[in-house]
Amino acid sequence: MSDFILPDIGEGIVECELVKWLVSEGDVIEEDQPVAEVMTDKALVEIPAPYKGRVTRLYYKEGDTAKVHAPLFELVDESESSGQASVASSPEPAEAKPAPEAEKQPASGAESDDNATEDFILPDIGEGIVECEVVEWRVAEGDEIEEDQPVVDVMTDKAMVEITAPKAGRVTKLYHQQQAMAKVHAPLFAFIPRDREEPEEASKPEPAAQLSTATASPVATASRQRIPASPAVRRLVREHELNLSDIQGSGKDGRVLKADVLAHIEEGPKQAQNQAPADDAQTATASSARRVPAADQEARVEPIRGIKAAMAKSMVKSATTIPHFIYSEDIDVTDLLKLREQLKPEAEARGSRLTLMPFFMKAMALAVQEFPVLNSQLNDDVTEIHYLPQCNIGMAVDGKAGLTVPNIKGVESLSLLGIADEVARLTEAARSGRVSQEDLKGGTITISNIGALGGTYTAPIINAPEVAIVALGRTQKLPRFDANGQVVERAIMTVSWAGDHRIIDGGTIARFCNRWKGYLESPQTMLLHMG
Repeated sequence: MSDFILPDIGEGIVECELVKWLVSEGDVIEEDQPVAEVMTDKALVEIPAPYKGRVTRLYYKEGDTAKVHAPLFELVDESESSGQASVASSPEPAEAKPAPEAEKQPASGAESDDNATEDFILPDIGEGIVECEVVEWRVAEGDEIEEDQPVVDVMTDKAMVEITAPKAGRVTKLYHQQQAMAKVHAPLFAFIPRDREEPEEASKPEPAAQLSTATASPVATASRQRIPASPAVRRLVREHELNLSDIQGSGKDGRVLKADVLAHIEEGPKQAQNQAPADDAQTATASSARRVPAADQEARVEPIRGIKAAMAKSMVKSATTIPHFIYSEDIDVTDLLKLREQLKPEAEARGSRLTLMPFFMKAMALAVQEFPVLNSQLNDDVTEIHYLPQCNIGMAVDGKAGLTVPNIKGVESLSLLGIADEVARLTEAARSGRVSQEDLKGGTITISNIGALGGTYTAPIINAPEVAIVALGRTQKLPRFDANGQVVERAIMTVSWAGDHRIIDGGTIARFCNRWKGYLESPQTMLLHMG
């Protein structure tokens, strides 16, 4: 019998509403069977069963608010209960051979230790994900941990996920080594909660120990006081070797924001001085590595896992099953660059960073309204075209964990500033490997900005099940003839399209690209079509 602990279901989410129970007390449920639906401030999440068993207790009523890291329901493993029943049905051997008193005491002590130690069960960390790679342990066995302290980084086939401690305590066992594969719904690490250790310390009779405990108690309590901050902010604090309690939070209820951390770093110029010796040491290490003779060097073998493995599979499937039609075009973005420079100051005053990407996305969403086949999907049997109601434009980001394609939902209904804010948010999340599963799902068409790295022409591979993708080349200053036949300097960007030739022919993609190009070369015309 064990309690199902409500796991982390989103960055910064500490509670959620219990919308609907899908089972009742007494029901026998199967592994991965949906048990409850909970609503966060971002999405409706379905909670599955960790293993087969019988539900004995539901801790909340529908409409109640459930806390993360608190029991959600009680589940009895059917295999364990059947084993207990078989032992109970044969009482004679137990009565015939009673255990000696000396043997009973160690058993009791072991049972007490088992009760004191808790296993942290790896929760569902993404739709369809059954295992993940342990990338880096941030604690060791025996370490004291605080509530919400990062314990381990794990890599799924979609993103890097930071696992935090459910409560304060002491780590007793790490079940996996780094680079090993951990299973969802299996123990990840074991720990003794601090609230179970404190009664034992308080029961010590020595006066000196009591005095020490009384003196240290206020300090320990203060250190365990949770400072509100998102995992991304906590990571930034660790990277700069700062103490979160030293930073004054400007958010609600004293929440420490990213801006607070950056301001704290700017106030302490000694940080850069402390960092310099470390940089020199790294340089010396790299230089000594380069001096190793070629004969002594060996090839470095690195397994393909996580996002890279997922990309390898999806790109092979897309390239071998979808007939790609490639189409390239030059776009004169001179006027677009001028308009962007005019709008940048106002955007920055509102806290937004205005790049060219929001203009490309908005123009694409407008062009899609006239050519909806570019924003569609094919069914598996290639017998139906599904025209999608929203234009969710993905953008390929070369991040820390590999290439990811988060998408901005409903671009057709967003303003340029709204798109710019989403582009900034998703780019930062993807580059740090922390993009959420929700941001990776539901894309309808993709933009790849290869020109940011210097490329001009390319042949992009479609991000299935989408049917089209465009790669933006670098912008070049090239000579062009104006209306009077005079040679002038213009800013030219080359774009390369790939379309699914099963439903998109050359004429369709050319007409669509011409419409998109028209919006970008005369950006003021977009005003006539914005809803």
